[in-house]
Amino acid sequence: MKPRLLRWLALAAALSAAGAAQAADPPAAAESTPAKNWVLPRFTKEGFRWMTLRGTEVRQIRPGEIAVVGMNITVFSRDAAAQIESILLSPSARYFQRDNRASGEQAVRLIDYRDDLEVEGDQWTYDQDQKKISIARNVHVVLHTPLPVFFK
Repeated sequence: MKPRLLRWLALAAALSAAGAAQAADPPAAAESTPAKNWVLPRFTKEGFRWMTLRGTEVRQIRPGEIAVVGMNITVFSRDAAAQIESILLSPSARYFQRDNRASGEQAVRLIDYRDDLEVEGDQWTYDQDQKKISIARNVHVVLHTPLPVFFK
């Protein structure tokens, strides 16, 4: 195998050990060389896809924490239907695997297909377990659904 592929596999293996109490440190080369066009699929214990994290460039900061350029988090229904529930996009972010949390200073865009809405802004934190996004600046919300009668 090529050295670059080996480094990518080492980084993917280290990040996929989320359930372990202590993730093993990947080789030093993985820390200095980013992985390109990286994908981390996540599955439930039953084997259903619940999330896919993608990045055009990923670099490990420390065990369980990565810096992601061109981040795309796609969240699925956690069942056999594997329907997309939401997509979160950001040009630059950090992902904390043990907490299932992402954050960033730059822009974020969340497209929620369940509630038919989109949210954008800057300086944000996304907590997948709580299904919550907090945005500190330049918040823009778009609802793609009729508003209740009291808004007429």
